[in-house]
Amino acid sequence: MNPDALRGHMDALLLSVLEREPLHGYAIIEALLERSGGALNVPTGTVYPALRRLERIGYLSSEWATVGGRKRRTYRLTDSGRKQLQGERSAWQEFATVIGSVLRADAVEAGEVSGARGAAG
Repeated sequence: MNPDALRGHMDALLLSVLEREPLHGYAIIEALLERSGGALNVPTGTVYPALRRLERIGYLSSEWATVGGRKRRTYRLTDSGRKQLQGERSAWQEFATVIGSVLRADAVEAGEVSGARGAAG
């Protein structure tokens, strides 16, 4: 998937993955990959800075935990993060509806017809 397509949506993706349970960074990357059917192979250089930023603004909290004998930072969604995720989902639904209405084949055909009428009339 084109990395530019993710721009502006990374926060929602990360918050959504953490909605179910706290996870460490690598597990978050694996969850994105799994939930997207392999389409979202997001590099660590994108995920970790976003997680730190989301923690700074209060949408995530973190704590150190030992996972598989290794010490890792585990991230958890805060109440503020849950509210933000709801807002992100609403915004995504609105965006998808608007873009979908423009990209539909029948909308293109209708636009061509009305455009032709406007030019001829």
